[in-house]
Amino acid sequence: MDEPDLTGQTALVTGSARGVGRELLLAIADCGAKTAVHYHTSADAARDVAETARERGASEAMTVQGDVTDPDSVDDLFAAVESALGSVDLLVNNVGDFAPDHWADLEFETWNRVLETNLNGTYLCAKRALPGMRESGDGRIVNLGYASSEKGLVSPKNFPYFVAKTGVLMFTRMLAADTADDGITVNAISPYVVENSDEFPEDLPRDRPASFEDLIGPLYFFLDPDTDYVSGENVEVDGGWLPETV
Repeated sequence: MDEPDLTGQTALVTGSARGVGRELLLAIADCGAKTAVHYHTSADAARDVAETARERGASEAMTVQGDVTDPDSVDDLFAAVESALGSVDLLVNNVGDFAPDHWADLEFETWNRVLETNLNGTYLCAKRALPGMRESGDGRIVNLGYASSEKGLVSPKNFPYFVAKTGVLMFTRMLAADTADDGITVNAISPYVVENSDEFPEDLPRDRPASFEDLIGPLYFFLDPDTDYVSGENVEVDGGWLPETV
């Protein structure tokens, strides 16, 4: 898909110092947006991403630290972005921990962290971004889900992640309805296995994981100013994966 013109818009991608978040932020930088590279602990990596974003076309780029599971920290990180770059027009909720172990073997702290980073972080950041978007009458929110979560996918392994991502997709649909009269769209991108994943199953759809480029096409579609009637949608980037195959 062609790059949308995002000149003059401010984009915040959570967890964009590394991995999928990094690639999504740099794809947005390619479109000329002002970019905020969010990190929790990876300050050096975030600075490198901001520098790369400027080289690739971002009109401005900054780093911002914060814990997306803490309301006060979320408020502070948004205030920092607003002060430096203006109100957030484009929000990508990418942060979300992964715990690929049997549910009974997880420490309670790990269980909570998976739920909080994936679901609570998405909720807190979207809630904080909405006043500015509503005031401007425009805005794009893109949440990261997980393939087949809408089908009630569950497994004893990594169970809190499935629960959280199902919640993210429910939240996406609800928020799309709640912002239908505000000029805002809320959508989701749900990959299965991505090229930087920690684990790779033996049988991958089309014999490969999703590349970062596979995720950028749907991102551009959702951020494009011309797709302002598309909201509450979820694009599964899974190569045709069918988990219920027997």
